[in-house]
Amino acid sequence: MKRRYFKILLFLPFFLLVLGCKSTQSSAKEAGRSNTKKWVGTWATAQQLVEPNNRAPAPGLSENTLRQIIRVSIGGKHLRLRFSNIFSDQSTTLKSVSVANVVAAPGIDVASQKVLHFNGNPGVTIMPEQEAFSDAFDFDLKPGQLLAITIHYGSVAEKTSGHPGSRTTSYLLEGDNLANAAFSGAIKTDHWYSIMGVDVNAAKNSANIVCLGNSITDGRGSGTNKQNRWTDILSARLLANKKTDLIGVLNLGIGGNCVVKGGLGPTALDRFERDVLSHKGTKWLILLEGINDIGGIKNPEDAPAKAQELIEAYKVMIDKAHAKGIKVYGCTILPFEKSFYDAPYRQEARDVVNTWIRNSNAFDAVIDFDKAMVSEIGSKTILSNLHDGDFLHPNESGYLRMGDAVNLDLFK
Repeated sequence: MKRRYFKILLFLPFFLLVLGCKSTQSSAKEAGRSNTKKWVGTWATAQQLVEPNNRAPAPGLSENTLRQIIRVSIGGKHLRLRFSNIFSDQSTTLKSVSVANVVAAPGIDVASQKVLHFNGNPGVTIMPEQEAFSDAFDFDLKPGQLLAITIHYGSVAEKTSGHPGSRTTSYLLEGDNLANAAFSGAIKTDHWYSIMGVDVNAAKNSANIVCLGNSITDGRGSGTNKQNRWTDILSARLLANKKTDLIGVLNLGIGGNCVVKGGLGPTALDRFERDVLSHKGTKWLILLEGINDIGGIKNPEDAPAKAQELIEAYKVMIDKAHAKGIKVYGCTILPFEKSFYDAPYRQEARDVVNTWIRNSNAFDAVIDFDKAMVSEIGSKTILSNLHDGDFLHPNESGYLRMGDAVNLDLFK
C-alpha cells in the first residue's frame, strides 16, 4: 500500500506537467482562433424617428409579432444583432427575437430558426435613446442571403425608431407568433422597425463599406423586395469576385436626408458617428450626399454659400473617417435638370461642388456617378431611360448602371 502511494507521488508531478501542457496548448489554440476572427458588419440601416404616417399599421407593434426581411452581404457562422430605441422617449420591450432562413417570404425554414438572448435573458427592454446588442450565437449565414428577423414585442414606445424606406415588406400578426413558420394572413407594411444591424464574426481580412447618402442610396425607384438598390448591385459584384468576396456593404441612406441642415432624419453630420464610425470592420466610406441641401436653396444669392458649406462639411467627414483609418470615396452629385429641384442657381451650386469633388484631391478616390448617368457630355439631364419619371431618382436600370459604375479595384 505504501509502495503504491509512493508511485502515485512519484508520477504526480509528471501528470500535472502533461495536464498543464495540454491546458496551455488548448488556451493557445483558442487564442489563435480568436486572433483570426473579428466582428464585421454585414447589414445595417440608418435610424430615424418614424413619422406618424409610417408607423406600423393596426394592430400595431405592442404585444404583437413582426417579421422583417433583410438581405445580408458577407456570411459567417457566428452572429449578433443590434436593435434601436434611439429616437424614442419611452422604453421598448422585445419579449423574444429569432432569426431564420427565408423560404418564401414571410415563410421561414423552422429548422434554421434560432432564438436570441440578451445577457442570457430571452428578451430585453431597451431604454429611451438607447440601443441593444444580442448575445452572440451560432448561425450558418450565407453570403447575400435573405434573413428573417422575427420580434415578439412587449410594450412599444409611441415614438418609434426605425427605417421607413426599407423597399422591403415586413409582416405583422397579433399576439405571440415567434414560432409561426408560415405567417399566413399577416398585415403587410413596407417599413423596418427596431432592427439596426447584423454583425458576423469573420476572417481577419474581412471588411465592409459604409454607403452614406439620401434617397438615391436608400433606393427610391428600385423594386420593392427586389434588393436592387445600387448598393445591392455593388454587394453582389463584390461577392462574385474572389478578390473582394469578404467585403460587406452597409446601406446607411435616408430618403430626403441633408448633409448640413434640414431634410428628413438627422443630418449626415449629426449621424456620422453612429452611422459610419460605430460599425465594426469598416474600411471604406462611399459618400453620396448633397442634392437635398442644394435643392433646398431658396434664393440665388445663397447658392455660393451653400456650395461652400457642403464642401466644408465633406472635409469634416473626411477628417473624422481618416482619423479612424477609413478611406473615403466621394461621389459626384447626379444630374437633376428637368426635376423639381431644377433652377440655374442650384445647377451652379452643383457644378461648384462636383468640380471640388473631382479636383480637390480631398477624397481618397472619386466615383463619378454624374458622368455615368448624364444623357451626354455637357448635359445636366439624366439619361431618359435611367430615371423614375422625375428626372432625379434612378429607376431599376439606373441603379444597375450605378452599381456597375463602381470600380472594384478600389476595394482590393
